[in-house]
Amino acid sequence: MPNNDIEITTICADLESSKFTLLSSGHDADEQDRLNAERLAKKLPKIKIFGTGGTIASKGASASHTAGYHVDLTIQELLESIPDISKICDIDYEQLCNVDSKEIDESSLVSIYNGVSAALQTFDGIVITHGTDTLAETTFFIESTIDSGDVPVVFVGSMRPSTSVSADGPMNLYQAICIAADKSSRGRGVLVSLNDQISAGYYITKTNANTLDSFNVRQGYLGNFVNNEVHYYWPPAKPEVCHKFKLGLSPAPNGSSSNFPTVHVLYGHQSLSPELVKLVAQTCEGLVIATMGAGSLPSIVNDAILELSIPVIYSKRSMDGMVPRANMPKHKSTATRNNVIASGHLNPEKSRILLQLCLFERFGLNEIREVFSNAYGG
Repeated sequence: MPNNDIEITTICADLESSKFTLLSSGHDADEQDRLNAERLAKKLPKIKIFGTGGTIASKGASASHTAGYHVDLTIQELLESIPDISKICDIDYEQLCNVDSKEIDESSLVSIYNGVSAALQTFDGIVITHGTDTLAETTFFIESTIDSGDVPVVFVGSMRPSTSVSADGPMNLYQAICIAADKSSRGRGVLVSLNDQISAGYYITKTNANTLDSFNVRQGYLGNFVNNEVHYYWPPAKPEVCHKFKLGLSPAPNGSSSNFPTVHVLYGHQSLSPELVKLVAQTCEGLVIATMGAGSLPSIVNDAILELSIPVIYSKRSMDGMVPRANMPKHKSTATRNNVIASGHLNPEKSRILLQLCLFERFGLNEIREVFSNAYGG
């Protein structure tokens, strides 16, 4: 008589495949499906972790120092400092760079872009360690250039170095990995995990230069991580106002970032010189102004800007609020806005990235206006 139930346990390099059931033709299709479902249910999610540096990978002179530190830890060393995650997920890690986030440039963004794009094909979730100073710019760039589908892309950093007596990095990284592995994070795009809070990467903005609660945002607050539990307040969704660019980037030769157009940011203030604006405009392909209020600049500055041949985005100095189209200056003779575009709710640094992406795609003024109209500007 044939034996219709044969279970074979073997030892192999692939732990997930180390135990399997071999069914003879005596089992029906429903039984086969049930056993396959049980086997898949036991499979842990695969998480890719990229290290880029930042405070989370830094060391200070002593346990009480929370300033004047330097980047010194690899992603492997960071992972050795967190609680056991062997029952939560399987991980693979890679060091893309190891710098303070003030050093992140276009070539770094391309490296992160390519790493995330490749990992989406084989992993269930992605985690990226990053410095908090420019974290919001990188998350905005990745959300604007990659459609991650259902795969969560979770950025994480810290406000205190690893040597601090109360370092927040290990718990932040642990939480980010748990969030990336959690099924409820699927379909939410780029996320940020910091200080027990889960936020949307598109909206996140650093609001405090020193405290642990440094990303206390009004928009994009999605949920919390409490006692090993992931809690979301809303169903899965991605920012509807985010314009998606299909860049198809590849690493630039010798780490060059010359593929991206140059866009500068100027800070508006009393007695801002129109000559300064003209001078800066000669060195770039686009310009962003952090205006006073909701698009206010001295009249002589507005007149100078309207004569420029490059697109100029009117953003805002204030953290909240928006710059509406109605506040844009118009040329005295033609009564048109010419090259001036309202940023809507986007702050100067995000406006800069969005304008860069538009110019990279060789968009004309009308197309750029349309892109910024998604953010209630244009």
